[in-house]
Amino acid sequence: MFTNQQINLDILPSIDDVALKPISKQYLMIIVINRWVFYALIVSALMVAKLKIVHEGFQLAFWYLFSACALFCILNFVVALLAFNKRKYAIREQDVIFSKGLLVNSISVIPISRIQHIEISRSWLARRFNLATLKIFTAGESGIDLRIAGLNYSEAKQINDFLSNRVNGID
Repeated sequence: MFTNQQINLDILPSIDDVALKPISKQYLMIIVINRWVFYALIVSALMVAKLKIVHEGFQLAFWYLFSACALFCILNFVVALLAFNKRKYAIREQDVIFSKGLLVNSISVIPISRIQHIEISRSWLARRFNLATLKIFTAGESGIDLRIAGLNYSEAKQINDFLSNRVNGID
């Protein structure tokens, strides 16, 4: 006999009760460096365009375009700095939780039983700061299901080992 009883939401555990751990503060330096390189490329492209494009309409509009780009860069930088504090994670017995986002906050919960593959990656800049990115893959074609950047390398290895042991049934 088929049943489909409604669940009382008040008795379900709340994700708000989980103490999420922030990622490494050193990751903020990587964000800052990446942003400044990106902004330098934009400004350089604008300056080259100013020197190469002799059309009078472009020369008159250049400072408006430059001001708009500068405003975009400043706002983008401030949002990136504020959003950094929202990057938090937790490893529990049965799942991995990752929260991020300033304007749109998203919380991802990946059950350990669904994990297919775990990977640690490090860019050359992350190696300089002894940081790593933990990538968690689950069944399906979507690729990386959870990506936690900004972990201390030793912590990422520890989490990787814990999750690998849980996935493989080793306790």
